[in-house]
Amino acid sequence: MAAACATPDGANESVPATTQAAPEEHGAAQSVANAAQSNSTPPQAAAPASLQPVDETPWLYEGSNIPIDREWRFGVLDNGLRYATRDNGVPPGQVSIRIRIDAGSLHEEDAERGYAHLLEHLLFRQSRYLDVGETIPTWQRLGATFGNDTNAVTSATSTVYQLDLPEADPAKLDEAFRLLSGMVQAPVINQTNVAAEVPIVLAEKRERGGPGERVATESRDTFFKGQRLAVRPPIGTEETLGAATAEAVQDFYNRWYRPQETVIAVAGDADPVELARLIERYFGDWNVEGEVSDEPDFGDPQAPAGTNPDNPVGETSVLVEPDLPRSLTYGVMRKWEPVQDTISYNEGLLMDALAQSLINRRLEARARGGGDYLYAQVEQEDVSRSTDATFVSFAPLTEDWQAALGDVRAVIADATTTPPTPEELQREIDEFEVAFVAGVEEAAVEPGSQLANTLIGAIDIRETVASAQTVLNIFRGMRERVTPEAMLERTQALFDGEVIRGVYVTPQEGEATAQGLRDALLAPVEADGSARIAASTVDFASLPQIGTPGEVASARPLGVLEIERVELANGVTALLWPNDAEPGRVAVNVHFGAGIRAFEDAQAAYIMLGESALISSGLAGLDQEDLDRLATGRKLGFNFSVGLSDFTFSADTRAADLGDQLYLFAAKLALPEWDARPIARAKAGARIAYDTYATSPAGLLNRDLETLIRGGDPRFATPSPEMIEGTSAEEFREVWEPLLKAGEIEVMIFGDFERDAAIEALRTSFGALPPRAPVDPATLAPRPEAPEAGAREVLTHRGDDNQAAAVLAWPIGSGTQAISEGRQLEILGQIVMNRLFDEMRERAGASYAPQVRVDWPVDDVGGGTLIALAQLRPDDVTAFYAASEEIVADLAANGPTADEVGRVTEPLRQQILRATTGNGFWMWQLRGATRDADRLRAIVSLLDDYSQTTPERMQALAAKYLASREPLEIAIVPEGSDLAR
Repeated sequence: MAAACATPDGANESVPATTQAAPEEHGAAQSVANAAQSNSTPPQAAAPASLQPVDETPWLYEGSNIPIDREWRFGVLDNGLRYATRDNGVPPGQVSIRIRIDAGSLHEEDAERGYAHLLEHLLFRQSRYLDVGETIPTWQRLGATFGNDTNAVTSATSTVYQLDLPEADPAKLDEAFRLLSGMVQAPVINQTNVAAEVPIVLAEKRERGGPGERVATESRDTFFKGQRLAVRPPIGTEETLGAATAEAVQDFYNRWYRPQETVIAVAGDADPVELARLIERYFGDWNVEGEVSDEPDFGDPQAPAGTNPDNPVGETSVLVEPDLPRSLTYGVMRKWEPVQDTISYNEGLLMDALAQSLINRRLEARARGGGDYLYAQVEQEDVSRSTDATFVSFAPLTEDWQAALGDVRAVIADATTTPPTPEELQREIDEFEVAFVAGVEEAAVEPGSQLANTLIGAIDIRETVASAQTVLNIFRGMRERVTPEAMLERTQALFDGEVIRGVYVTPQEGEATAQGLRDALLAPVEADGSARIAASTVDFASLPQIGTPGEVASARPLGVLEIERVELANGVTALLWPNDAEPGRVAVNVHFGAGIRAFEDAQAAYIMLGESALISSGLAGLDQEDLDRLATGRKLGFNFSVGLSDFTFSADTRAADLGDQLYLFAAKLALPEWDARPIARAKAGARIAYDTYATSPAGLLNRDLETLIRGGDPRFATPSPEMIEGTSAEEFREVWEPLLKAGEIEVMIFGDFERDAAIEALRTSFGALPPRAPVDPATLAPRPEAPEAGAREVLTHRGDDNQAAAVLAWPIGSGTQAISEGRQLEILGQIVMNRLFDEMRERAGASYAPQVRVDWPVDDVGGGTLIALAQLRPDDVTAFYAASEEIVADLAANGPTADEVGRVTEPLRQQILRATTGNGFWMWQLRGATRDADRLRAIVSLLDDYSQTTPERMQALAAKYLASREPLEIAIVPEGSDLAR
C-alpha cells in the first residue's frame, strides 16, 4: 500500500515550489492568482472501451482487500498496457503524466550494463515526431521546463518518463500524448545517435565520480554480493557504454519496451475519461512482435559457505578514503518475497514503522547524551525487489569505531529483548496519529504530480495505492493490537535475518579490517536500556508566560488579496491571511534582526553553528528532549535560517497548534536557554564533514563558491576546522544572546486558521515581548562585496583526475528599486543556459548539465550575481570560458531570437502561475512588506517581468551586465593539473 503519508516522515508538501524570485501586488496580485485558475475542464464524452467499470475490481487491486481509491479510474488496453487517470486541480491547469517501463538496470545482461539509462537519453534525442535537437525546445514551447517539468529516471527496476504539463488545454494534451507516444514507441536508435549520447552519459557518470561514488560502488558490491544489484548500477560502465552499438541497444529496447511492460499514470486538471481516451488513441495500436521476456532472476542474499547459521554474518568490507568521514553501516538481509497487499500486511508494516521510530528516538537520545557516535538510524527497506533488509547506519565520533558500534548495538539489543514501556509506545503512536490526520486534512491539495508518482511507486513495489483516509482508518483500526509485547515481536523480526553484512568507511589506513568488523558484529552485546526515554510530563500549561499580553494597535488591509496587516502595541507587525488554499495547514514565518550583516568576520563560524544548534540549545527551561516531548501529538516545527538581512524562524503547523507554535518562537527570543551539548555536537559534525568537500568539484563549489564570489568574505564560507576549533559554548552565547534581542519583528501567518484566534495567540506571545528598537545601521558589518572584475581563482580537489568545474560570476544589482531589471535578467540567464547546454552538452559531451543562476537580493545589501557554471573534464575548462564569451558577445551584439525568448518566458510564466496557488509563494514575495512599501510596489509587475520581454531588451541587458563587465573566473581542477600551476 503506497500513500503520500504512509509514515510521519513521508508526509509530503502540497505547495508548489516557489520560484526563487522576488516580490507582486494590489489588483495585479489578484490577477496573477486568477490567471492560475483560468483553465476549464472539457466536456465529458462516452468512456473508452478500455476503461474498467467503476463496479469492477481495478487491475491494481486484484488480490487485495485494501479499500479502492475511487478517485482513480483504471483501464487496460487490448495490447496489455495498463493505465490509471485522475482528476486533480493542484496546481490548477496542470496535468502530470508518468510512463513507467518495467525495465531497469537489473534487466540488463552483462554486456548491456547502462543500456536502460542510455535508452532514456535516446528517447529524448530523436523519435517519431521529434527530430534531433527538437525535444527540449518543443517541451519548452509548451510551457514545460526541462529537468523540472519534463525528465526521466532510470532505476534498478524501472524507467519512468515524467511530464508536468502546465495550462493543459485539450490541444496541448493531445500534442503531449502524441509526442510521448512517439518517444516510447518509435525512438530513433541509430549509430549516430548512440555515438552522440554515450559521451553525455559518460559526462553524467564522470560528474558522479570520486570517493563518494567509489564507496557507493564497493558498498553495493558488499551488501548485495552474488546478486545482480551488486554489479548493475543504472549509470553502467565505461566499457559497456563505450562498446554500445545501435543494434545492441535496439535489441534491449525490443525486449523490454512493450505495452505489457508499461503503465501510464495521469493525474491533473482534466476529465479522467478524456485522459483515458488519449491513452487509448495514442498507445492502443502499439504492438510488438514476439513473446514477452521473462524477468531475470535478481538473486537472493546468501551467506558464504561455512557460515554458522546461529551467527549469520556474510561479507564485510573496510574502505579507506582519506577525505571521507567515518561511517559504518550494517544490514540484516532477508530474501525479498512478493506479497499480497492486504490490510493485515499493511498493519504489519505500520507496526514495523513504529518499532523503527521508537529505536531511532532512543539512538538520538544516546547521541545527544554523549554517545560515541554523531548520529545513528535504523531503517527497514525493500531494495529493488532483491532483498528485504534492515540497515543500521551511524557515524563514529572518533577512531574508536568499536565503542560506537557497541553503543548502537546495545540500544538495539535492549529493543529486541525487552518490550517498550506503554509511555514510550504511546508517544510514537501519537506522532503517527497527528501525521496521518494531517494527511487527511491536506489530501485535497496534494499535487497531481505527487499522486502520479505515488501510483508509479506502488507498481514498482507491487503494491496498491491508498487514500490518506484509508491509511488513517487502518492505523486506528489496529491500535488495540499495538501492545508492548506485539512491538517486541515486530522489533525482533526486523533484526532476524539470513545474513548480516557491514561496511566501514574510514580515513585512516590500518584502523580496521574486514575480519575485525566481522568479529565486532558477532561479538556478544549487553542490552542497555539507559537510552530509553523516561516517562515525564511536559506541557505548555506549565511553561512560563512570555510577559503581559499586548494589545493590537492597528489592523488594516494590506492591499494584496485579503491579507491583513496587524501592528501590536510593542511594535511587532504581522501579516495574516486566513485562506483555504491548503486545508489543515498553517505556515508561519518570523523575521527579525539583521542577518549576516550582524556578524563581524571573526564571528563567522557562529553563523553555521547558530543554524545548527541555536534551536536545540533550548528555551523556557526546556532542552531538546523536552521540546520533542512537548511536540508529541502536535504539528509543530522549528526551522531557523540566517539570511542576508534578517533571521527567520519558520514552521508548518495547524490551527489547533498555532498558539503553541507562536509561543515557541517568541519564547526563543524572550527566554532562551544555552545548553552546550548541541553546540558540541554541531562542532563535531562540522569537523567531520569539512574534508569531504575537497573530494570533488561539486563539493568545493558547495563549500567555497559563495565566499569566493564575495571576495573571500568569511561570513559566506563553510567554517574550516580551525574556525570551528576557535569557537566555544560561552562565546556562542555571547554572540547570539544580543542578536535574539535586536531588531524589529515581523510575523507572517498564512493558511487555514481563524483570524481572531490568531490575533489572541499573537497578543500572548509576540505581543508580550518588550518593545524592540530597529537595528542601528551604524552597527552593521560591511555589505557583501560584488565579484571582482577580471579576477581568477583556481582551486584544487582531491577527487578523480577527470573531474573539473568552471565558474563565471558577473556582478549585478540588488534591492527593489530596479527589481524588474533583476527579473528580466532571470530570462537572460535562462537563454544563456540554453545556449551553454547546446554547446557544452550536446556538441561536445563536455558537461552533463551546465547551469546559470541569477541572484538579485531583494534587500538592498549588494552582492547580486549572475553565475554560469559547469562540471566538465579539465581539458574543457578553457572551452567553457571561450563558449561563454562567444555566447555573451553574440547576445550583446545580435540578441536572441524570438523563439529563444519564448522558450524561456513561457515556462517562467507557468512557474509563476503554478506557484501562486500556494501560500509559500506569497510569503516569499511579501517578506518585509509590513515596513517596506517597495515590496508591495514590486508585486505589480511580477508576472509581466518574468513572462514578457523582447529580443532587443535581452540584447540590451546582455550588453549592460555581461559584455561590458569582466567576470570573475573560478576553476576547480584536480591536484597536479597544469591549470593549477
